[in-house]
Amino acid sequence: MTMKSLKMRKTLPSRPVPQRTCVACRRVSHKRELVRLVRTASGDIEIDRTGKKEGRGAYICPQRACWEKALKGKQLSVALRSNITQENREKLVKDGIELIKGVA
Repeated sequence: MTMKSLKMRKTLPSRPVPQRTCVACRRVSHKRELVRLVRTASGDIEIDRTGKKEGRGAYICPQRACWEKALKGKQLSVALRSNITQENREKLVKDGIELIKGVA
């Protein structure tokens, strides 16, 4: 490599960091700072720990207030374009609280 090519490399912009919005508080954050929920093909709603599961996704801040607001209201249902059953809602609350404890 020549000195000119090294200088050009330093001036190239870095890749942009993906941004997502929390469905509860509407705060924009880096994608990796939020927790992704996904509606699978079978209609179940799960926590996507890898961020790569197939299906329609929505993001929530890893804070208890955001989890409660998203699961209490209709924001999550609208974002996932799906009705959330009471059983699925209870499972998400339980799993979300465990996940938040692990993050904090």
